[in-house]
Amino acid sequence: MPGVTPVALGTPEHTAAELLAVLRRLKGTRDPGLEVSATQAAELAHRHNAGLLAVVEHRDADPALLMACVVPVDRPGLDFPLDGPAIREVTRGETATGYPVMIVERIPVSGPGAQLQVVVTDPDHPRLAVFTLHSPTGRGWLDVAGVAGRFVSGMRFGDAKVSTAGTVSGHGTRSASGRPPGGTSGRSARR
Repeated sequence: MPGVTPVALGTPEHTAAELLAVLRRLKGTRDPGLEVSATQAAELAHRHNAGLLAVVEHRDADPALLMACVVPVDRPGLDFPLDGPAIREVTRGETATGYPVMIVERIPVSGPGAQLQVVVTDPDHPRLAVFTLHSPTGRGWLDVAGVAGRFVSGMRFGDAKVSTAGTVSGHGTRSASGRPPGGTSGRSARR
């Protein structure tokens, strides 16, 4: 899908190198902070057995990172409460492919930036797909959240994986690409 560039999830070192190359291409700089960010994101993705790590871009925004994991749960559904000082807004709905979804906008613990999580439930199996979008700067947040929302809205659960015209898997294949239809947009953010 235009605006979403997945990176391979081989080794943490390979993932960090590929992510760094994408970020440098988009930012047009050799900022040393990009290498630290790429390394931290790759390590986090591998530590959580992510099935997707991607850069989300929009011409009017700084790039954001999208990570997805499939998480087993005791029972299907989104009937758990969410509250707390770090949660700005919670929205419930349905993806373009018919799955129940909850969008949780979070306030970063410190400094600038923006983050949201999209939790998609599989009504037929006790598992969730959890997508986390993070922008270190928050610049153009609604634009990158809209791109990511269109990507996530087209996801589908398969037998052992989640797919978005490619695969986002919790077990097995660890790569992704996608051109899903439909979409949702970001709801609110600091500017």
